[in-house]
Amino acid sequence: MPSEPSTRCEFSTGDLLVKLDTTIPGSVDAVLPVIQRIMSVIRDMGCAAEREFEIEQSLFEALNNAVEHGSAHDPSKQVQCCVACDQSRGMLIVIRDPGPGFDPASIPSPIVGSSLFAEGGRGIYLINQLMDEVRFEKGGTEIHMRMNPPGRR
Repeated sequence: MPSEPSTRCEFSTGDLLVKLDTTIPGSVDAVLPVIQRIMSVIRDMGCAAEREFEIEQSLFEALNNAVEHGSAHDPSKQVQCCVACDQSRGMLIVIRDPGPGFDPASIPSPIVGSSLFAEGGRGIYLINQLMDEVRFEKGGTEIHMRMNPPGRR
């Protein structure tokens, strides 16, 4: 998995414990292997601060959304995942896709009305519940997820 210096993550490289930058094809088959590799490094470096489940689930939801909606399951399109961790600022995960983007405010709440019975549509809601900060950039083609360091929830 590439880990070369990159300006794609918001963290400078000076104090980083981990900085991973990888791309996967727009295929659902590529999602789990990259999550497993990322989580292995995060656990080994102690970045997850006993919140491994939250990070792993957020990665899963964001990458699956990028593959499904951003690349339309087209393996010729690339989804980028950048993960950075340092002790003072916690973790930052950025997922970018080549899609047309979307307005996050237009997504109906999965916990209200008929959405309760929908088969999908819970990914963004879950990410917002699991991570400390979530924002969308570049017209919804990027999701920035931050988890604060221990003691700063």
